[in-house]
Amino acid sequence: MTGGRTPRRALITGGANGFGLATAAALLARGDRVTIADIDRRQLDAARGTLPDAGLHAMEVDVTRPSSVRQAVQASAAAHGGLDCLVNCAGVIHLAPLAEIAEEDWDRTIDVDLKGAFLCSQAAAPHLTESGRGRIVNIGSDASRVGFPMIPHYCAAKHGVIGLTRALAGELAPGRVTVNCVCPVGVPTTSMGRQVLRWKVETTGAPPEEIRAATAAAIPLGRNPAETDVVAAILFFLSDQAAFLTGSALDVDGGMMSTIPVPGT
Repeated sequence: MTGGRTPRRALITGGANGFGLATAAALLARGDRVTIADIDRRQLDAARGTLPDAGLHAMEVDVTRPSSVRQAVQASAAAHGGLDCLVNCAGVIHLAPLAEIAEEDWDRTIDVDLKGAFLCSQAAAPHLTESGRGRIVNIGSDASRVGFPMIPHYCAAKHGVIGLTRALAGELAPGRVTVNCVCPVGVPTTSMGRQVLRWKVETTGAPPEEIRAATAAAIPLGRNPAETDVVAAILFFLSDQAAFLTGSALDVDGGMMSTIPVPGT
């Protein structure tokens, strides 16, 4: 018990950077037990150096390989005496015109962003059910809601993440496992956000600060999101306060997906 609260035991894929790392830091800071799992050993080692050792476990995982996923889930449960939270943060993006998207680009994007969430959820489900308070949080995107040019494979995967979330929510509900999705607009400080920014700079020739200002201006609340905005939504879905929420997809976008600018303003 930590301050009268039973610590959470979480597995976070894509845990060595971005939303995964920030979520791990927030959970560890409140006394929870966390496994960060990532395909990049170098990033894992660097991430471990930024996090407290108490309650932390780290391991390599390839979310596209069932055997690797099963090993990660079993190791996390063994390290922490069980598993009651899964946060599927692992993701990739590839930007190119339709004619230039190779089958390999399509397959990798779908495999990491959608199949990975499926495999991890499938492997973790028995442990989450056993805990009696299981939580799955999937990371969607504004590309889960609308289509964008140059990323049809990413849009397909992220639309699929919402479908997967809703299907699993119904199936796992009898075991008291909730399954929800957080859909952020692009966050410029994550590795994926920096990749997209570099692509925009190369494509348009505009300086980075001009592009960041333009994206902020398109958001009704007038700023680009921070990683902490997304982490707050993830932590809410992991909390006891969200125990009656399942199958939800929450936009963390400053109102961009749900509002229309008034012409002339």
